[in-house]
Amino acid sequence: MEKKAMKKGDITSKKVVARVIDGYKIYGKGDIEVRALNGVSIDFKQGVFTAIMGPSGSGKSTLLHCSAGLDKLSEGVARIGKTDIGKANDRALTMLRRRSVGFIFQSFNLVPTLTAKENILLPLSIAGKKVDKKWFDDLVKVLGLESRLNHLPSEMSGGQQQRVAAARALASRPDIIFADEPSGNLDSKSSAELLKFL
Repeated sequence: MEKKAMKKGDITSKKVVARVIDGYKIYGKGDIEVRALNGVSIDFKQGVFTAIMGPSGSGKSTLLHCSAGLDKLSEGVARIGKTDIGKANDRALTMLRRRSVGFIFQSFNLVPTLTAKENILLPLSIAGKKVDKKWFDDLVKVLGLESRLNHLPSEMSGGQQQRVAAARALASRPDIIFADEPSGNLDSKSSAELLKFL
């Protein structure tokens, strides 16, 4: 991963929003054991765009899922803010994700019976949060979804569904956004716009 040159102190002075310390994720046992993560440590800092790169099957998605509290490490520590994800019960973890985490899934994970607008607003509805109309309008405009809000996922292209998934992750203004190949189904212009917006 290539890092741009920064002024001294730019990254080091940023607050750590999420962290993995000596993380292991092991699937199976014995001859069929697979170590998706093997002693990984990483800090995700506020206001810093972090790219995780590697070949297919190298554990990128597993790292994101464990960092976001969607899966648990086999060994090691994963924290969001001050919360140790491995020690949090299901209710506390749900509340933490609802309050602090946005996740853009590689496979979109849109609800097929809901319109684009309903999918975007779903996390806010579940959390009982009020919609910030200006923020919603800004998201929809930047992501080019104005004319697609009343369409079901099956009526949209893969790129449009990806933009809806991105808007859903951003709608609640979470502390941190984890994105699993967020621009994988977008053309180069849309991809650049989404990454700039993120």
